[in-house]
Amino acid sequence: MADPILVAKGKQDLSLLPQLANRHGLVAGATGTGKTVTLRVLAEGFSRLGVPVFLADVKGDLSGLARPGGDAAKVQERAKALGLALDPQACPVVFLDVFGEAGHPLRATISEMGPLLLGRVLGLNETQEGVLQIAFRVADESGLLLLDLKDLRAMLEHVSTNAAQLRARYGNVSSTSVGAIQRALLALEAQGGDRLFGEPALALEDLLRQDLSGRGQVTVLQADKLVRSPALYATLLLWLLSELYEQLPEVGDPEKPRLVFFFDEAHLLFTDAPDELRQKVEQVVRLIRSKGVGVYFVTQNPLDVPDAVLGQLGNRVQHALRAFTPRDQKAVRAAAETFRANPGLDVGTAITELAVGEALVSFLDAAGTPRPVERAFVVPPRSRLAPLTPEERAQVMAASPLRGRYDTPVDRESAYERLTARAVAREEGSPPPLPRGRPAPTVGDQAGQMLGKMAQSAMRAAGTQLGREIMRGILGGIFGGGGRRR
Repeated sequence: MADPILVAKGKQDLSLLPQLANRHGLVAGATGTGKTVTLRVLAEGFSRLGVPVFLADVKGDLSGLARPGGDAAKVQERAKALGLALDPQACPVVFLDVFGEAGHPLRATISEMGPLLLGRVLGLNETQEGVLQIAFRVADESGLLLLDLKDLRAMLEHVSTNAAQLRARYGNVSSTSVGAIQRALLALEAQGGDRLFGEPALALEDLLRQDLSGRGQVTVLQADKLVRSPALYATLLLWLLSELYEQLPEVGDPEKPRLVFFFDEAHLLFTDAPDELRQKVEQVVRLIRSKGVGVYFVTQNPLDVPDAVLGQLGNRVQHALRAFTPRDQKAVRAAAETFRANPGLDVGTAITELAVGEALVSFLDAAGTPRPVERAFVVPPRSRLAPLTPEERAQVMAASPLRGRYDTPVDRESAYERLTARAVAREEGSPPPLPRGRPAPTVGDQAGQMLGKMAQSAMRAAGTQLGREIMRGILGGIFGGGGRRR
């Protein structure tokens, strides 16, 4: 059994049990109260146990995880006050960055993102989302890959041009809705969102790595620039969660998680989200536990997280809250009520009195029951508090196991190229060209292809793939269904 992760010290040591870490968690507190240090201590602890970690660096101050610490005066003071010996250690860190500036480029394909999540990024209304759904459906049935934004633009133009023929089967496709979507795509591109879509897309197994000494890889998404587009940031992280759920096999309750996923600035996930999306988030958080993935929400106010999700977060660290406004006071009461009572502690009063780095902590015990809440100080991190210099980051990137995997974009034949070729062929009066590198099929080839498709269909109806397809149906492809990467 893996050793517990020491997180805080009060009247007793407060440790997180790895076998219950996939019961999810919450780190909450006002700005400047110590949430980021708590996140860092948890990430370091999981990494030492061999558990990979994914987290977003929304303030640009987590890169120091890649270097040993212990040199900061505040760290030394806290260690001395808690009677701890400093043990400086670095974590094996990999940097990702949607913009490709401070990490390896992080990409997803349009098809993987799906129309529901993409519709949220674009701020579409219900009618416009319906048109986007039609575009995805027509692309799937036509064998047209949607990989990047120019593919989606071409597909929308194709759907608009052929609206009359599509109407009987799919419903009305208005040019007004198509135009609104195209304008939203231009706005997304202006924010740099076009860099997110394309290939090579992130392979999730690259989040599940260990280094040669068996420590879990800490994947840091550089998000200080990305978070300026809140819907894009929240949608990207939600997409990653849905992909993890879809692709990972069931493991039940392992002795330690397969991956721990920190969702910082969690309020961005739920702000202005439609009820349908909130319900999907609740489903994924509930079900992904059986895949061995622990999800930890990091936010300023517990009220930022819906009750249905909050009720699933068994491991909690609550830093100080301010109680100046009625909403603040409501948050204090709500936070106090979520803890298992401790007769010797007035939780509602304590939340407003906590010092920086001090927290109310309640973890699950071996039976899966929340322990009574305790007031304690979070232990100091072992990695460096100061961010990396550009030169140090370059060194980490140069030694990265992902070096060369994602750095060069690939633009293979997809919907844009196929539809453009068809348009040219129509103008010239010649037959539509076949996909590049594919010879004209003979009668024998066609028969073989038919048999191959029948065999593939039979294989898809078996084993884990059937489970995947059933679950994609239950959750609507988790979030809206475009086909998997092809």
